[in-house]
Amino acid sequence: MSVPVIIPAVGESITTGVLSAWHKQNGDQVAVGDLLFVLDTDKVSSEVTALEAGVLTIKVSEGSEVKIGEVVAEIDTAATGTTVQKSEDGSQKSEGGDIKKPEVNDEKSENKIQKSEEPVKKVEAQAADIRPLTSATSAQPEGRVTRRKLSPLRRKIALQLVSAQQNAAILTTFNEVDMSAVMGLRKEVQEGFQAKYGVKLGFMSFFIKAVVEALKAIPQINARLEGDELIENHYYDIGVAVGTEKGLMVPVLRDCDKLSLAGLEKELVGFAVKAREGKIGLSDLQGGVFTISNGGVYGSLLSTPILNPPQSGILGMHKIQDRPIAVDGKVVIRPMMYLALSYDHRVVDGKEAVTFLIKVKEALENPVRLFLD
Repeated sequence: MSVPVIIPAVGESITTGVLSAWHKQNGDQVAVGDLLFVLDTDKVSSEVTALEAGVLTIKVSEGSEVKIGEVVAEIDTAATGTTVQKSEDGSQKSEGGDIKKPEVNDEKSENKIQKSEEPVKKVEAQAADIRPLTSATSAQPEGRVTRRKLSPLRRKIALQLVSAQQNAAILTTFNEVDMSAVMGLRKEVQEGFQAKYGVKLGFMSFFIKAVVEALKAIPQINARLEGDELIENHYYDIGVAVGTEKGLMVPVLRDCDKLSLAGLEKELVGFAVKAREGKIGLSDLQGGVFTISNGGVYGSLLSTPILNPPQSGILGMHKIQDRPIAVDGKVVIRPMMYLALSYDHRVVDGKEAVTFLIKVKEALENPVRLFLD
């Protein structure tokens, strides 16, 4: 019996995606739970596994755009196909149903054998044809340029960014923070912190805590416009922008006001692992009230981050750089970081935005309180 393999529903608003990679080949024997393919949508990547055991027949090639519910393969539950086994020396060898060619005594027998081999050759030809990307999605060299179709995620990012610019009154205010205290505290407690909690103490957890404190002090930034209503949030789910090979994602850390620095670091490590493995789900990306973006990891000295709708604020972190500053009338060298707060001026006034950024700066320059909390 042949069982169809369909594109599953991965979210209420998602209707299409791209079948980005097959993890099995045409004619392979698959078991229940085996990874079949990866589906890329405009929000997340999803791994689709086999629900039945049998021989796989692929109907849609890698790189094809597919619809939710579309049949992309079939599994013949009664057939035996090619399997891959590891030998004792660790090498792999293919095994399959035996197709033996009997001794040929006459022309009639030869014709029968040829006919019996035709289905096998047809499957082999399909397998050979199905692996390359389709012409619509593969790179198309044209002289001195290469043309590629945008992935669903990249298309979604492009639409979101343009929408944010067109539908919000975005303004950015800047400040700088002396990172000496945070860096000194991290160095002092790092060994004990890691031994106790099993994770390193990074910079991001300090910034999240500082943002939560600033949001409590300036609640107008923890709000959003919804039609002609202003919705003020009383919770602190903070999104942290993460760059992946497929594009920017913003997983959300829930109830950050209730988490310690160690709790935040564990959450961040968990999302980093998910991002590397392409396992960030739609639920991980929804519901944030504010976003933090760290361009400093790429060497950015200063930037103006774009809002993550429908949020009204986003904080941009940047590269830590030794710079001369005046302290108590003397010029000293300190590790400084520029901070940028972009905000929706329809919701947030300039005074509130500047005060918010100063609150973040003050918390980071006196981090012991955050650590104790």
